[in-house]
Amino acid sequence: MASPRDRAPVAELVEELLATDGPLPIIAAGDPVLRRGADRFDGQLGPALLSRFVEALRVTMRAAPGVGLAAPQVGVELRIAVIEDPAPVPEEVRLARGRVPQPFRVLINPSYEPVGTARVAFFEGCLSVPGWQAVVARPAQVRLTGEDEQGRALDEQFTGWPARIVQHETDHLDGTLYLDRAELRSLSSNEAMAARWTQPTSEEAARELGFGLPG
Repeated sequence: MASPRDRAPVAELVEELLATDGPLPIIAAGDPVLRRGADRFDGQLGPALLSRFVEALRVTMRAAPGVGLAAPQVGVELRIAVIEDPAPVPEEVRLARGRVPQPFRVLINPSYEPVGTARVAFFEGCLSVPGWQAVVARPAQVRLTGEDEQGRALDEQFTGWPARIVQHETDHLDGTLYLDRAELRSLSSNEAMAARWTQPTSEEAARELGFGLPG
């Protein structure tokens, strides 16, 4: 367990962040906090403060809006992330991407490993890289382990878009941005995405922009 002296600085930072109402500021790429990798959560925040911080992450994620948010994205270097996806997408997109609704979840000290060898590639964005998206090939199915906010063990398999979300958020906790894994020839502004790349799959973008897809 961390000592009280170790706990104080991060707890004080979180208290400062929570001192104002509303969504927390989201840190953009280029800030070292997104690259250092987060510390394992080991009681640095007491139960009440952790609950308040989780709620602030929820409010911030929904306001952005996004489907996940990791603690380092608001400047807190702890292995904590939240996810939630109402998945308001057309049926053809749901089928192509495996995007199904995900309830609000808290991930504490998560880690993942691929299940099988299948990989899928879709456009992906990030609240810390506003205005841009790029195609990322990721394992189609992963096993996620960790704990929830109550300290209960998580050991669950995710497939389709939920697998992509948990990989993306866990990567944040390791200091990895989605651009590190992306096909950079696919990098597109949100305006270009809306005008050109709204198809359920990335095949047309790969053909037109000149990058490969798994398989």
